[in-house]
Amino acid sequence: MDLHTHYMPAGLPSFAESKGDSRWPRLVPGSGGQGEIVRGTSTFRVVRQACWDITERISEMDRFGVDVQVISPVPVSLTYWASGPDAAEFARIQNDEIAEAVRGSAGRLIGFAGVPLQDTDLAIEEMRRVVGELGLHGIEIGTVVGTDELDHERLRPFFAAAARLGVPLLVHPIDGPCIGRSADPLGAFSIGMLTDTAVAARALVCGGVLTQLPDLRVCLCHGGGSFPWIYPRLRFGAVLDGDDSTGDRLDADLRRLFVDSLVFDPRHYALLTERFGTDHVVLGTDYPFFSLDGPGPDLAMENGLSEHDRAAIRGRNALDFLQREHIGAARS
Repeated sequence: MDLHTHYMPAGLPSFAESKGDSRWPRLVPGSGGQGEIVRGTSTFRVVRQACWDITERISEMDRFGVDVQVISPVPVSLTYWASGPDAAEFARIQNDEIAEAVRGSAGRLIGFAGVPLQDTDLAIEEMRRVVGELGLHGIEIGTVVGTDELDHERLRPFFAAAARLGVPLLVHPIDGPCIGRSADPLGAFSIGMLTDTAVAARALVCGGVLTQLPDLRVCLCHGGGSFPWIYPRLRFGAVLDGDDSTGDRLDADLRRLFVDSLVFDPRHYALLTERFGTDHVVLGTDYPFFSLDGPGPDLAMENGLSEHDRAAIRGRNALDFLQREHIGAARS
């Protein structure tokens, strides 16, 4: 099971026109197996057909031996910069389309939704709807909501509702401050995204979110970013300000986090299994932006792990994260 993939429907209306703001994204299919995500009249990103075409996606899943994918929104469509009501309207339309894709996949796809986290009440309302009415399994959230870090008190009712409803959360970097500091796309892709994820992880582990909500389930994309490397220094500083019990609490909360396998070095992968445990690493590819035979699956299967641990990373850990015994259908 691949827990980290993205999907964007081709049928979204042009909010850029109706709302008068060019930041609203929309996918425009093209020719030759490609399309564009546009913001206003500008191309944001060229994407492959599998980004919106479920038939093409499942065909590639079959070719690479993937039984089930979790599909979540393309991060640019987490429109936290907009007004709450406008973002809620956009999220409802997109989430309905994600649910339709899941229904048409014969059990091969699991859907995660986006919610308007700039308005906590609307975000909780949409979360209840997508889980209760649409049958989606979880929520993708950004690493930061406007200027609010994930331990901001305003967001605590959302996390409490997710824990109470048993809704897992997938944390993905968006246009946060660390990304904004990067002067070029390469810097944003590498240093920016991973640092933003580390800041989000710090908020969850050190900000009391996980301690206060023992039933909350969270998975960090991109192997938790730079957080696994930073954590020893962070823990040291926390113990200096507190006592040994502070370090024990942080260790326990850290090992509740799940992370995906999308890292690029076997030494990094070994660190993931050491920090979080082999039972909290899940397969993730960032498909269709990366290939299904990219570094995530390669390192997961070629890192000296036992067959038991490989099997866990291939699927059982994801099922534990989703709190399901079995989901989906085997590939044809």
